[in-house]
Amino acid sequence: MLLMPRQPAAADAAPMPRIVSSHGRYELRVGGKPYLILGAQVNNSSNYPAMLPAVWPAIAQVHANTVAMPIAWEQIEPKEGEFDFSFLDLFLAQAREHGLHAVLLWFGTWKNGSPGYTPEWVKLDDRRFPRVVDPRGRRLPSLSPLAPATLDADRTAFIALMRHLKAVDPEHTVIMVQVENETGTYGSARDYSPRAQKLFEARVPRQLVRALGTHGGTWSQVFGSQADEFFHAWQIARFVQQVAAAGKAVYPLPMYVNAALRDPLHPGPPTTYESGGPTDDALGVWKAAAPAIDLIAPDIYLPDYARYTRVLALYHRPDNPLFVAETASRQRYARYLFATLGRQGIGFAPFGIDFTGYSNFPLGAPVIDARTLAPLALEYALVGPMGSVLADLSYHGDLAGVSEQSAVHVQTLPLGRWRAVVSYGLPAFGNAVPPGNPVAEGGVLIGRLGADEFLVAGVHARVAFELADSSGGLQAQYVRVEQGTYVAGVWKLTRVWNGDQVDWGLNFTSVPQVLHVRMGTY
Repeated sequence: MLLMPRQPAAADAAPMPRIVSSHGRYELRVGGKPYLILGAQVNNSSNYPAMLPAVWPAIAQVHANTVAMPIAWEQIEPKEGEFDFSFLDLFLAQAREHGLHAVLLWFGTWKNGSPGYTPEWVKLDDRRFPRVVDPRGRRLPSLSPLAPATLDADRTAFIALMRHLKAVDPEHTVIMVQVENETGTYGSARDYSPRAQKLFEARVPRQLVRALGTHGGTWSQVFGSQADEFFHAWQIARFVQQVAAAGKAVYPLPMYVNAALRDPLHPGPPTTYESGGPTDDALGVWKAAAPAIDLIAPDIYLPDYARYTRVLALYHRPDNPLFVAETASRQRYARYLFATLGRQGIGFAPFGIDFTGYSNFPLGAPVIDARTLAPLALEYALVGPMGSVLADLSYHGDLAGVSEQSAVHVQTLPLGRWRAVVSYGLPAFGNAVPPGNPVAEGGVLIGRLGADEFLVAGVHARVAFELADSSGGLQAQYVRVEQGTYVAGVWKLTRVWNGDQVDWGLNFTSVPQVLHVRMGTY
């Protein structure tokens, strides 16, 4: 028999969802057990009761285990000081009926840099809730992070939300909360209002100087050409810190922020992207300013392999769990689940997964239907039953994964004594130069169960195991290849592969297949 993988840890004494870390790796635990977010984020305006019947069929279609749902400030506090949580209560009840966990997205002061989801009493009172001012004195859509009234109002609403959630969700249906949405400002590197200018000309806070290990001085003296952007990032992050910390004091769920990205390979000046948000260059500023935030998650709408995987590398840090909080619904993006998990990602959540009739094309698919969602559904069906096992392997550094590139059709994964050669576009029989799939859609996960034993799963790919060092004259052989599935974390054998199934390597198609492989030599 093959060795079994480590079983997930016993239930924690406190079942509150939490993120744990060890040796720069992270694990989300829900109910005390490892949990992998196979997420689906609905469209921004699908957070109303009449929309929910069009949400649940799409979530079921893709086999998601977690639904990400916006909760808008304007929705819960239409009149200042008067709160309405009826939608949240209905949403939680229906999520439980469908056996799903949830992530709540707080659309407060920022939603893509805009106050669009704030209540009317905020939108229409520029004196009390002032906007960011650009270098020419023009007011921009973004609310200034320096206005005490804005912070007080947002924080008060968020506290009310978290207090209500604690009262109505003892089951911990909600496992994480996103604080604000894509914070920052478009069109100006920072706020140039008189209040902002006075702070900009002052010395950089010692907390940030210590965290970055730099010298003291004014913002311009310390950060030079990045001073404007880093100043804005610090002010926004301090705002978010105070909102998140107040919410956690009431109900300490894991909390995160999401990032609208700059080009990871050829970034332009901050006026070309959402300045002040947690972009890759400002991660250190955000980490220093907002310790109540458990992770910073990229929203990735970059279809090419080089940029997508570069973002994964930038946000996969020893001080930051990797979570793809948003990614596009287009079919070519589904394969990046494998690369995300291969970098110890704790979850993956494509955007716009509902049947309300809306699509954010051209970022997303033109139409959201069963055909569009089929690649994601295949991968979630493959990964879902073994999610806790994969999360545990990842936490211990024993999970590798790759996604297909468009121009490179062979990838190699080092596995100690062994290496796995992943090829794309080959038929089940014969050796040839891999041509790649007609559309790049393949991917593979390999978990190390022992020195010579592996969990292997994938789609539209071939995996062949080789000795890392063949100089001793030994030849590799498949000792045993089991196909099966996981039930409550326990491996259940379906059949043993041999003959045609292994003679040319292990071929994965559009059928969800999971293997336990034991290698040997002769």
